Amino acid sequence: MHIWMRAESRPNERRAGLMPEGAAELLARGHKVSVEDSDTRIIPTEAYRQAGCHIASQGSWPQAPTETIILGLKELPEDGTPLHHRHIMFGHAFKGQLAGQVLLDRFHAGGGTLLDLEYLVDATGRRVAAFGYWAGYAGAALSLRALAGRSGPVDVYQSVQDMAEELRDALAGHRPIVLIIGALGRVGTGAADICDAVGAKVTKWDRAETAHGGPFPEILDHEVFLNCILAAPGVPVFVPRNAGALPRALRVIGDIACDPDSDFNPVPVYDQATTWQSPTLRVHDDPPLEVMAIDNLPSLLPLESSEDFAAQLLPHLFTLDRIDEGVWHRAADTFRTYRA
Repeated sequence: MHIWMRAESRPNERRAGLMPEGAAELLARGHKVSVEDSDTRIIPTEAYRQAGCHIASQGSWPQAPTETIILGLKELPEDGTPLHHRHIMFGHAFKGQLAGQVLLDRFHAGGGTLLDLEYLVDATGRRVAAFGYWAGYAGAALSLRALAGRSGPVDVYQSVQDMAEELRDALAGHRPIVLIIGALGRVGTGAADICDAVGAKVTKWDRAETAHGGPFPEILDHEVFLNCILAAPGVPVFVPRNAGALPRALRVIGDIACDPDSDFNPVPVYDQATTWQSPTLRVHDDPPLEVMAIDNLPSLLPLESSEDFAAQLLPHLFTLDRIDEGVWHRAADTFRTYRA
């Protein structure tokens, strides 16, 4: 198989889905690996060259042979062109998102296939590779940062230690009262770890505590609510639309799952993702209620998150020569279902 890792075009996106060591292993197994040049990727292009990869110019993947598998992470350039290849990426296309419908139309026009990383699952339905832990860690950190009155622009952190140290300084000894929904999953575990590191008082909920379907007035009794549950059919509304006007201790919502334009958004007090320049959105003034909803949180910690994710994904890249089986077959079936 020919695997082509494209450069990411989204601003602030420095992660990689394949490390040079993994690329070397793929080459040793007989696969061909092309890596596009990128001056923003956290791993320098030269490391892939030394691993033996073919280095392609940035953005040249559309000219790759049709049978090539294009590996990326975030959105493709929104130029409307038909998509002919098989793309491994996060498409954000299967939950009713408007941009997702446009993407599916491009695959339909070109005859290509989306092998969505969010839907790359084993036989039990569990995802085989996810950035969830680091999304939870960074999302909780930015939510607590906002509670401390620091809601200005953010940039890449050099390490998790730097992120935690900055947050301790911002909180200045305050121990926030935090509720995490989805605390037993990858995202919730990451969120809980940074909360514990800075001394926050954490209430951890998962399926058992939310099974009754709501309402959930306890959320309003916490200063920070961290949603770590992906939007999906059957997920209840955790925070009602009128939450801002209700009596509450709640000051910050960290919607780490971040599906504001999904039909199943469980935090419908907002309708747009926030950004690195403006990490929070104020949805009520008196008392203030802020929403943190950045949709590429692991990019704040690009090295740690890339190393972790690439290690999870690599065993499945080894099986791309059997793309009609296992996780890849299930991903293709999911794509065909939603495209239809």
